[in-house]
Amino acid sequence: MKVFISADIEGISGVATIQQLINNKEYSRFRKLMTEEVNAAVRGAINGGANEVVVADGHGNMSNIIVEDLDSRARLVSGNNRVMCQLEGLDDTFDGIIFVGHHGRESDSNAVISHTLAGVCVNEMEINGKVVGETEMNAMVAGAFNVPPIFISGDNQYVKEVQETLPNIQYVVTKFSRNRLAAELIHPKVVQQDIEKNVEIAVKNIKKYDVLDIEGPIEFEIEFKGPQQAQMTSTIPSVEMINPTRIKFTCEDIVTAYKHMWGCVIIAMAATNGVLGHANA
Repeated sequence: MKVFISADIEGISGVATIQQLINNKEYSRFRKLMTEEVNAAVRGAINGGANEVVVADGHGNMSNIIVEDLDSRARLVSGNNRVMCQLEGLDDTFDGIIFVGHHGRESDSNAVISHTLAGVCVNEMEINGKVVGETEMNAMVAGAFNVPPIFISGDNQYVKEVQETLPNIQYVVTKFSRNRLAAELIHPKVVQQDIEKNVEIAVKNIKKYDVLDIEGPIEFEIEFKGPQQAQMTSTIPSVEMINPTRIKFTCEDIVTAYKHMWGCVIIAMAATNGVLGHANA
């Protein structure tokens, strides 16, 4: 049995503020905690019957997990030059996907450090008229490979959001949101024990989870925080501007739409700081 783990950091135990995730002494602490929660998921997956585990680091520059501290039975996808973003390495050979340390969506969420892929530029994402966060979107893409989502961990508001789309998914609440930048924390050791136990349950019962199958065509809408971000994505011919900050595009399938979305976000992030321009090299 083969299991894919998509790991983020905002949803892990202990994290409550953005300052904790900036490259400083605090960040070093939370990299370690992220690695330990991923290790708990790896142990649970193997205890549940998995014989192959691949972990994709999905936060920031996607190089946060401390590889020398990672459970040696797992392989790690690290680095941020990726076509498939948080799902790099996923294909139809996997039997299930697990989301560790993920967070709520941008826009209407009260989850801790809520955002959707790129907080500097994205205000909201919709797929076929439904507002989605990263987990729901990634689960839809996994469905194209016939891979069911089986487990999530993050704060209570995040879990509630995901259950709107995936009501039967196994989960662990890592903390309780008090607002976007404050939380009531559960001790990391308790969270790690809960993750290991519940991932084991999910993997042992992997056949009971449904694939999130979404048929094309797929219409994406992205609302950006500034008009410069939306305008620069319109350099892609298939992108239509709905208003100064909102775009839409349509693709035949969810995998193509996901790549298209990621390309738009990369352009928008660059446009945020005005770094797009002509290269004279």
